[in-house]
Amino acid sequence: MRRGRVRHRVLGLILALHLAVLLAVVYGYGGFTVHDERPVSAQAPAGTGQYSLPARTLREAFERHCAGCHGLDGGGGPKGPPLVHVIYRSAHHADVAFTLAVRRGVAAHHWRFGDMPPQPAVTPAELDDIVRYVRRLQQARGIE
Repeated sequence: MRRGRVRHRVLGLILALHLAVLLAVVYGYGGFTVHDERPVSAQAPAGTGQYSLPARTLREAFERHCAGCHGLDGGGGPKGPPLVHVIYRSAHHADVAFTLAVRRGVAAHHWRFGDMPPQPAVTPAELDDIVRYVRRLQQARGIE
């Protein structure tokens, strides 16, 4: 009998934790999902003219592996959602979320494009560059 009570308490705590996380997401982030999947344009930060050499290198990795689906500047495309979007800000999707998405793939949950398959051709160095590039694009759009 005692073992059953402990099990029910543990299950109750797990349920309460899941509910708390759900409420935090709904109220903390306004229950936000990507409803507007139209492509957006991400520009270089004002006053820089063009991307610096390091940013250009970061952009090359993004263009090689990601732009085909997510658009040239991460604004979305016919095959993938915009990464330059508030839902993908670092407070909601940490850098490791991008890393895991590239390495393991991701089931569709914020978009209508279907599942993202793993991208085994992306090297660890390129993946770091891609994440840095996406974060720079987000900053240029005021998303942090």
